[in-house]
This record gives sequence, C-alpha cells and structure tokens, in this order.
Amino acid sequence: MTVPREMPEKWPRVRVRGGPEEERRVRANAREYNERFQYASNCIKTSKYNIVTFLPVNLFEQFQEVANTYFLFLLILQLIPQISSLSWFTTIVPLVLVLTITAVKDATDDYFRHKSDNQVNNRESQVLIGGVLRQEQWMNVRVGDIIKLENNQFVAQADLLLLSSSEPHGLCYIETAELDGETNMKVRQAIPVTAELGDTSKLARFDGEVVCESPNNKLDKFGGTLYWKENKYPLSNQNMLLRGCVLRNTEWCFGLVIFAGPDTKLMQNSGRTKFKRTSIDRLMNTLVLWIFGFLVCMGVILAIGNAIWEHEVGVCFQIYLPWDEGVHSAFFSGFLSFWSYIIILNTVVPISLYVSVEVIRLGHSYFINWDKKMYCAKRRTPAEARTTTLNEELGQVEYIFSDKTGTLTQNIMVFSKCSVNGHSYGDVQDVLGHKAELGERPEPVNFSFNPLADPRFQFWDPSLLEAVKLGDPHVHEFFRLLSLCHTVMSEEKSEGELLYKAQSPDEGALVTAARNFGFVFRFRTPKTITVHELGQAITYQLLAILDFNNIRKRMSVIVRCPEGKIRLYCKGADTILLERLHPINQDLTSVTADHLNEYAAEGLRTLVLAYKDLEESYYRDWSERLRWAGSASEAREDCLARLYDEVEHDMMLLGATAIEDKLQQGVPETIAILTLANIKIWVLTGDKQETAVNIGYSCKMLTDDMTEVFVVTGHTVLEVREELRKAREKMMDASRSVGNGFSYEEKLSSSKLTSVLEAIAGEYALVINGHSLAHALEADMEVEFLETACACKAVICCRVTPLQKAQVVELVKKYKKGVTLAIGDGANDVNMIKTAHIGVGISGQEGIQAVLASDYSFSQFKFLQRLLLVHGRWSYLRMCKFLCYFFYKNFAFTMVHFWFGFFCGFSAQTVYDQYFITLYNIVYTSLPVLAMGVFDQDVPEQRSMEYPKLYEPGQLNLLFNKREFFICIAQGIYTSVLMFFIPYGVFADATRDDGAQLADYQSFAVTVATSLVIVVSVQIGLDTGFWTAINHFFIWGSLATYFAILFTMHSDGLFRMFPNQFRFVGNAQNTLAQPTVWLTIALTTVVCIMPVVAFRFLKLDLKPELSDTVRYTQLVRKKQKTQHRCVRRAGRVGSRRSGYAFSHQEGFGELIMSGKNMRLSSLALSSFASRPSTSWIETLWKKKGSEGSGASSPSGTADKTLKV
Repeated sequence: MTVPREMPEKWPRVRVRGGPEEERRVRANAREYNERFQYASNCIKTSKYNIVTFLPVNLFEQFQEVANTYFLFLLILQLIPQISSLSWFTTIVPLVLVLTITAVKDATDDYFRHKSDNQVNNRESQVLIGGVLRQEQWMNVRVGDIIKLENNQFVAQADLLLLSSSEPHGLCYIETAELDGETNMKVRQAIPVTAELGDTSKLARFDGEVVCESPNNKLDKFGGTLYWKENKYPLSNQNMLLRGCVLRNTEWCFGLVIFAGPDTKLMQNSGRTKFKRTSIDRLMNTLVLWIFGFLVCMGVILAIGNAIWEHEVGVCFQIYLPWDEGVHSAFFSGFLSFWSYIIILNTVVPISLYVSVEVIRLGHSYFINWDKKMYCAKRRTPAEARTTTLNEELGQVEYIFSDKTGTLTQNIMVFSKCSVNGHSYGDVQDVLGHKAELGERPEPVNFSFNPLADPRFQFWDPSLLEAVKLGDPHVHEFFRLLSLCHTVMSEEKSEGELLYKAQSPDEGALVTAARNFGFVFRFRTPKTITVHELGQAITYQLLAILDFNNIRKRMSVIVRCPEGKIRLYCKGADTILLERLHPINQDLTSVTADHLNEYAAEGLRTLVLAYKDLEESYYRDWSERLRWAGSASEAREDCLARLYDEVEHDMMLLGATAIEDKLQQGVPETIAILTLANIKIWVLTGDKQETAVNIGYSCKMLTDDMTEVFVVTGHTVLEVREELRKAREKMMDASRSVGNGFSYEEKLSSSKLTSVLEAIAGEYALVINGHSLAHALEADMEVEFLETACACKAVICCRVTPLQKAQVVELVKKYKKGVTLAIGDGANDVNMIKTAHIGVGISGQEGIQAVLASDYSFSQFKFLQRLLLVHGRWSYLRMCKFLCYFFYKNFAFTMVHFWFGFFCGFSAQTVYDQYFITLYNIVYTSLPVLAMGVFDQDVPEQRSMEYPKLYEPGQLNLLFNKREFFICIAQGIYTSVLMFFIPYGVFADATRDDGAQLADYQSFAVTVATSLVIVVSVQIGLDTGFWTAINHFFIWGSLATYFAILFTMHSDGLFRMFPNQFRFVGNAQNTLAQPTVWLTIALTTVVCIMPVVAFRFLKLDLKPELSDTVRYTQLVRKKQKTQHRCVRRAGRVGSRRSGYAFSHQEGFGELIMSGKNMRLSSLALSSFASRPSTSWIETLWKKKGSEGSGASSPSGTADKTLKV
C-alpha cells in the first residue's frame, strides 16, 4: 500500500495497554496487521456459567442474598449439638428447596443464553479469505475482514464500512428497527472509489486503510478517513452498516469490518438497565431487619431467664439433671441458650417468604400476559409483563409521564390541510361552497385522472386539485418541493404500483399527497430524482442533501432543474424557517403564520416550505467548501452546520403543510378515568406548543371549565422564575378567596417541600416550552417548578428533548414519594421509560426500541387503564393481604415457643415436634396463602373500572405499611398467647376418659399444633374475599393433609420402619379421641377468631371502606339483575361512534368531553366515606334511575359513563 503525503509516517499509539482506545486503524485483508492491536473478537458470550462453574458460582451468587446467608448460618448452628434442640433437616429442607428452585431457574435461563450464543456464534458468514469467499462462523470474523451480505440478511456480525453493492452507485437499503426503533427503510452508499469493487478479485487486492473514531455508542455519527492509492476519502455514518440492521431490496453488498463484538455501536448502547425495586420490597427488607432485632431481643430475654433459672433452681438438681459437658456456669448456659432460641425462633423470618413472593408475582405477570381484553387483534399483539418484580407497584402509581405522538395519537399521519401562497386549502366544502359542519362531509376528491394515485389517500377540498389542473405556478412549485425534498425510497412492485419507504410517517404522508395531486416521485439514484409531473417524466440532478437533525429541525435538497437552473428546496419547523425568509416575504409570512396558528389550534402538525435559487458561481464555491468540510478530520459536524446555515437564508416562502395525527381509540376516556383515580398525567412531547395544547383538549386533559391554563414561555432564568411565581400567586389568591382557612405561607413552613396540592382550590393546568423547561430544571429553580406543576391537574411540556423527559421524571422521583410511570412508543422515550419506577412501551409505528426497554408493553394507550385499575390494584391488594397474613401466621406459630420457655426452665425445648416445624411453612400453610395471593380480589374487574377511587388506597399505601405490620404482629402474638395458655390451663387439671392424667408433653404438642392449623385456616378463610375452587381445595386440602401426616407419623407402620425417629406410636389417635381435647381446640379457635370477626363487623357497619360499599352495591344489583339489564340495553343505543380525535361521540362522547360528569362523580365519591352506606346506595340508585329514564336520548348512555 502506498501511503499518501497527508498520512503521518509515524502513527500515534492506538491503544494504551489497560487504557482506552484513542483511535482505530483497520487495514483491509490484513489479519496479522490488525491482530497487533488486540481488537475485540466477534465471539458473543452472554452466558454466566458452564458445567464446571455452575454449582460454585451459582451458590456464591445466591448466598449474596442476606436471607440465604442467614439461614445457612442457622444451619451451621443446628449442627452444634450443645445449642441445637432441633434436627438439622428443619432448616436444610426449606433452604435446599429454595436454593434448588432458584438454581433450576438460573440454569434454565443460562441454558437459553448458551443456546442463543451458540446460535449466533455458529451462524455462517461469507468472508473473503485469500481471494475466495469462504463460509466462516461468525465467532471467527475479525476486524479487517471483508464480508458479503445478501438481501434480507441481518447485519449481525459487526459494524461494516460499505464497500460495494449490487445497486448502481454503491447504494444499499436497510432497516434499523433494532437500533433506533424506526421501521422505515434508510439508504446507505459506498464511497465512489470503492463502489467499483464489485467482484471478489478486485476486493481481494483492496488494501485500503481506515483511520476512524474509537468505539462509542453514537448511533447517528461516524467519523473516519479511508487512505488508498495515495488519496484520502472522508467517511461518515452514511457509509456504515451497523450491527442490528437488516439489508433490504439489495441483492448483495460487501463490507469491511470496522468494529466487532462488544465494540459495535449496538453493544456499546446495551448498557445495564437500572434494577427496579418496589416500595413493598424496600419496606419488607426494613421489616425483616426489625424482626431480626425482635428475634435477638427474645433470645436475650430467654437467655437471661435461663441463666437465672440455672443459678437459682437448676443448680439444685445437678445430681440427676447435670449440665452438658463443657458448661461450667449458669452464665455460659445462658449464652448457649441464646443461640438455641435463635434457632428455634428463626421462623419469624421464614425463608419461604421470599419464594412465595416471587411465585405470586409470577402468577400476576401471567394474568397480564393472558388478558384477552388487553390483546390487540388488529396488530396481533398481546400485553406483556416483561418483568415480574413490579406488579404490585402498578397499584400505587401517582404520576404518569406520557409521550404524545404514537402514544396518545396513532402516529398514522394524514395530509389534512395546506397553505399555498396565502391561500388555505383543506376545509370541507358543502355543495354551495360553504364550510361544511362535522358529519356533513361530501364525497372525497376524485383522483381518477392520475393512474399513479394512491387509492387510500383522501382529500376533501376539490379547489386544490382545480388549482393544480389550472396550472397555478405556486401550487405546482409547492407539490414539486414535496416530491423532491425528502429521503423517501420508492419501490415499484409492478407497473404503476408504487410503495414508498419513508423514514417518518410525516414524510410519507407529504410525498403521498404530492403523488396524488400529480407530482409522483418514481425513483432515485445517488445523483438524480425522477418525478412524473402531471404525467411527464422529469429527472432532476441531485446536487446535495442537507439532512434533518434535532438541532436544525429542517432538511433541504439542492437540485439542478432540466433547464439548468440550480434551486434549493427546504422544509422545516415554522420557528426555524420563518426566521430565514427573505424580507420580501413579510406580507405572505403574516398570512401563512395565521394559517399555521389555525392548523395548530386544530391539533395538526405543521411544516413550512420554502425555496431559493442559487447562482452557478456561488454554488461551485459553496460545494467546494462543503467537500473540504466533509473531509475535515476535526470539527467536521460544526463545519458542515455552518455551511448549511449559510445557504439556507433569504429563502422564498411557498406555504405550509398540516398533517393530522389522530388520537388513539379510547384515549379521552382513559385519561378521564385515570384522573378520577387521583393519578396526575404529564405529557412530555417534542411537538410545538399549539399542537400539544390542542391534543390536550382533545384528550380531555385540558377543559374549558378549568380555572386557568398557565403557559410558561420565558427565554431567560428571570422570565421563567417570574412566570412560575405569578402562576403560584394566582392559585394562592384563588384559594384564599374560597376560604381555605389558612395562608399559603403557613403551608410553606409545614413541610420540606411545599404541598401546594393540599392548599389550592380549583383546577389548573401548566404548559411549558422546552427552552423554558431547561431553565426550570436548574438546581436553584427545580423545586419552584415542581411545586407549581404539582398544584396543577395537568402538565404539558412541549418541545422537549429525550434528556429533558428523563430529567422531569427524575425530578418528581427526587422530591415526591409517589410512584412514577412513563409510557412511550419511540426510541426517544427510552431514557424516560428507564428512569421512571415503571416503564411501559407501546408497540406502535416507531419500532420496538421502547418496548425492549420497558417493564410492560401493549399496543394501545387505553390498555393502561386496565393495567393499573385492574391488574395493578389487584396485585397490590393481593400482595398486601399475603404479607399481612404471612407475618400473622408465623408470629402465631413461633411465639408459642417463647411462652413455653417460661415453663420449661428456659431449656430451649420446643412445643411442636420437629416434623411439624419443618412442614408448617412448606406444606400446611403455604398453598392457601399462595392461592389468596394469586387469585384474591375485593371487587370484580368491572367495578374496579367503574369506581376509580378504589385505586387510592394503593397510592396512600394504606393496605400494608408499618402500622398494618404491627397490627398483624399484635394479632399473631395475641393468637399465640391464647394458643398456649388455653390448652396449658385445660391440661393442668384435665383427665382422660379412663381417669388418667391428660397432661403429657406429646398430647399437649398435638393439641396446640392442631389448634394452630385450624385457627390459621379459619383466619385465611375470613381474609379471602374471592373464593375459587382452588382456594377451597388448598385451604381444606391443607387441613386434611395435616391430619393425614399427623396420623401417619404416629402410626405403628412408620414406627416399625424408623423406630428411632417416630417413637410416639398412637399418640395422635389417643389425644384426638378425647372430647376434652376437641373442646379445647374449639374454645381456642373461637376465642382467637371472634374478636377479629367482631371488629370487622363493627368496622363494616360504622366506617365502611369504599370497596365494602361497592360490594354491597353489587349484591343489590344482583337482586335487581333483570331491571338493570334493561337499563343497560337502553343506554347503549346509538352510543358506539368513532373514537378518533376531533370527532364527537354521540351521547357518551358529549358527556365525557364536557367534563361535568367527571367532577360530579368525583365530588359524590369524595363524600362516600363520610356517609352511611345505605344513604350512599340510595343516592347512587336515584342517580342510576334518572340515567335509565333518559337512556333513549343521545345523552342517556349513562351506564357506560364514568363512575368513580
């Protein structure tokens, strides 16, 4: 290879050993040369274990868990005979069970990782070696190799520099959904000097050297230079095929491996997802530590008791009750007794708790996956729980952060209106030429004159087509711009059947509009664009594409027309383009700006179109500077941006386009119901303010009945601070005027962060722009912004970047205790989704990037209502009831040993036999509590949706908190006291039927154990709110299993097989044959359960919860089932209409969109808790009756209206 003069003779060191790579050098077809730099190999390894390392590594990982280490420590203690009064299997059986289940799960996961790795590594790839294409495994591909790819093949090996392709001029087409979430086709092009290397013999002689950037995660940028044959050629991202993209519509192509394995941009972007834990997880860890502290305290108390007893009493019985060998004092006896009681009482922290929690969460996840009501038949997409650890937190969400485009809207763009030379087109006209009202649309425009028109395109204003046919030059130039200024790829499957592949739905809609109005984009080459203008094929020479990015917010093309004139066409955001127009456009700009405001007021997405003629001499000079800027080794992007900015000035205004992005079905209803559930919804969008605000009105986030909508548009810190201050003052003045009884200043001093929500009366909304938000998120103003925003019912942030979306979510997480949920559908929402407590991905038009980063996914925003109000609320309810019962039953079980210690000389003797201790948590009581945790529900799913206020206990964390925990513990301790002392008192004087003394140790143990199992079984029956066959089978089956195992362990047959283990033959049969024992068990059960029953009846009567009232209402409804069916049938007549934006639903839609029904329902609901249940039900049924009487009218579709 000949080195050019510009190439330094002595290269800087590429990689410092142990340090970062500074830049990369790759020489084609030179493996030995490239291996000197020790670049990463292409072998993929995502698995964690192999056959040899699995057992030690997995056990090491599992014992990183504090609980597992704790139980291992207990097992070691039990192996010490001096301190253990229990057999080792009482701990090792549940521990091994937990470790085995976890190990099997980890092994299964790793097996599939191994399988995936082998599948990827062993795939065949065509690599050019020694001038011949050979089949090589992917793992053997090296940096510097030349690879051949074929149509529809994944670029899975590495990041490649495109050298040549089957298409003219080295073009190739790719899809990048795996990279950026965009499903649309993109074009890549080889540099001209390598595009000619089409056959393997030429490629085998290619020895060019690439000097480029080091590995990084920037998907949209690449900078490098190719040195070959004494010349250098600049390289950009347009020359690269990144790993993860798919080759489309290209027969074959060759690429040079630049980055392999972990150095590829896809792998560089696959950073670790934040580990998310629920608030219940964090609380449970705290409570387990408290329980452990309580365990130590009990151990200390009993150890002190043992030392005192041995010193005062035990010393007198040394003759026939000597101390164990090695025990020489009462103090040391107490020390050993401490460890003995730690072993015996360890069941207050049962190891089965953690396994049970994971099983319940897994069940909840399957319910989400199996929910047919969250299945989208159109896209064949079910809901998916991509994590199993956050289900109960779905029932505690307080803040929802939503993207707009594709999440609230369909991201299916329709060319709706346009403004050309000051004339607005697109309004629907009636037969007399007047603007038609909604529902009076005539036939759409007939495009039959155009054989290439898209039959799916519809437009309602025939005057625009007439202008095209009459040859209006401005209209022709308008559509010519739309047919030329884009990056759309055209595919003609058959004669006249065009298929456009656009990078965005907006661009596809604009090119399709131009196509139908007679300006048909047919095909393109790297240097030309061919357009059929009103049937005549015209080819334009493509001189340059000034591409779109988020900073420029515009794109331009420079073309040479057939007559030789050079013209720049530009389209972009109004805020950018209107500033770049020639002053001669002032009047036209004013009219067009009015049209833009009208379009934005209708919720339409707008673009401004402009053009500029360029002098030949200026263009030659500018293009030469552009070529040098493109080959610059430093600051290339800045140089190009300056040149683009230079040429895109003093343009002539053509007009503007307006595209409709329709609302998804059910969005207004979903937002209304979630708002009634006290969930605050913030919309974070990149769209302009007017569009976002009007979508807000369409979604019913904003209503005309709101007290005020504050708009923050300040460009400086002082302006933003002042606007936020004025908004707070207005809200405070309104609060004082309605007489809240306290001043805002008093409220300020009451908490660290102002809880303005409690002080403000009225409904407010806040709209803030991206440039204002940048100031509002600064450290010295973020609290003021958050206070103001949280005082508002709705918040809309416009023109925000992906980073700002994540910053807003992080701000709320930082200062508010509420659970946050972020929902989006595009790659720009990934950061927000990962930052929130819960991330939800919409599988929509913008690819699957958001879904891949999410915790839950489905296809439509309306399913969020069911996910939260049904699955989330039920998951929270079930987990809370499970934990309350679990701690109760284990304290009731364990504390009996504590009381028994005072009557056995603190000798660490157990009440129950060791087999009962082993089986209690894993057999006798495990399945009933699992059934309750998986299947229980307080009200049916329909009622959960009808009464959103049922969701609030989760937000307030009322069902399981420290207070509820102590109540459960107190109930458990109370039960244990009765469980021990009632049988103890009875057995002190009781006799058998034959007159013999009843009080022996084994009979007492059987009586207490039987009482315990019966009491906890009855208790879980009381706690179960929704009975299924599984609940019945598990509860009564567990009770039957207890008696079966009990009689088996005391049977003669088992004694004959294991005489040393089962010595108490017939004890259970003899004990349970005594009427006194059954009376004792019955008395214990009644005394333990009756206070609970009495308390719940009093609470239900004196202070019913909303769920209690709803259940009672349901019973009333069942009695009047026939009547209500009639009401429902009448109420549905004529109510099913379009759910799209800007279309009014007859009856139901009118009622929902007025917002009045929501507030009335909310007010009614807020008073439910303070009213007796009967009056509440009477009020409800009076309301229902009035609704039923008006069901025949369009506004009478009341049964499906929102009820709180």
